[in-house]
Amino acid sequence: MSRKECSAKFSSTLMSKHIITGLDIGTNAIRVVVCEVIRQSPAPKILAMVRVPSRGLRRGYIVNQSEAESAIAEALTEAEKVAKVKIHGVFLGIGGVGLESRQSEGQVAVTRADSEINELDIKRANEQAESNLINISNYRILHTISLAFKLDGKKILGQPEGMKGNKLEVKTLFVCCLNQHINNLIKTVEATGITVEDIIASPLAASFTTLTNNQKAAGAVLANVGAQTTSMVVYEEGLPITVQVLPIGSSDVTNDIALGLRLPLEEAEKLKISLGQSNLATKKKLDEIIEARLSDMFELIETQLKKIGRNELLPAGIIITGGGSNLPDIDKLAKNYLKLPARIAGADGDNNPNT
Repeated sequence: MSRKECSAKFSSTLMSKHIITGLDIGTNAIRVVVCEVIRQSPAPKILAMVRVPSRGLRRGYIVNQSEAESAIAEALTEAEKVAKVKIHGVFLGIGGVGLESRQSEGQVAVTRADSEINELDIKRANEQAESNLINISNYRILHTISLAFKLDGKKILGQPEGMKGNKLEVKTLFVCCLNQHINNLIKTVEATGITVEDIIASPLAASFTTLTNNQKAAGAVLANVGAQTTSMVVYEEGLPITVQVLPIGSSDVTNDIALGLRLPLEEAEKLKISLGQSNLATKKKLDEIIEARLSDMFELIETQLKKIGRNELLPAGIIITGGGSNLPDIDKLAKNYLKLPARIAGADGDNNPNT
């Protein structure tokens, strides 16, 4: 579904219901936000924000449907109680290993007699780009985003609609996810009696509220460090150019601490959360363990940046969010490893997405 189609469907839902609900199913937590859309108000009114522990998931995948269903139902019931409204449908954020993006190119001949480019030509070019994708049979395309256009071999700025030419070329980003993952999530959510109205890739949803317009324009990577996965989305010139989910998260740090210091997992988690406030010898060992695991994470991020030719080339740097962003010195380690400016999202209180 294109961004324009998503926007139209979203707007239609807003006009008919006035209440919208977002559901994000993470490995560590399930989050629900319920909003009321008020006419002539610049932003929806938040009626409820609920977070409950996840069950039955591993690295974003459902491994026990009954446990996952129970946790989702618990979160939705609590959100209804807080918001004092009945939830009938949700916009589902989807992440987990298996969510990824691919770039492809397509070209079409302009069909109008006067050679003017219209919306249909752009759609046809994107469809041609989609047909050029390989090994896509097990995936569903969630978002189709036009990144760049050429008209008669010359790169153009912005949208080509209304211009005149003979051959239209497009470079397109396709955000896709394994069908199995999507179907299992939808099946589990709808087993609670709730309709899934639409799906959005969670890394993109996070970028809308975390990255500023200036950061997106200059070039930035948003890394959301979750419990068992780290998602990343890279922006340049205001558009996402890659979306990936990496199979590593803050619980891997906990596991390493438990092994390295021979501690039960519960104690290892407490030690991690305390940011290493312990005796000098233990703190030194703890710092070494955390740095080693975070280096693995940044190596995976660096590999993805190299694939798209953006390593060390994003002026706005890396912005880190998620539960794992509280790990000690994670921004300093990111800066040193990736050789990019690094910061924790909202750390300076100025991450306004409208700036």
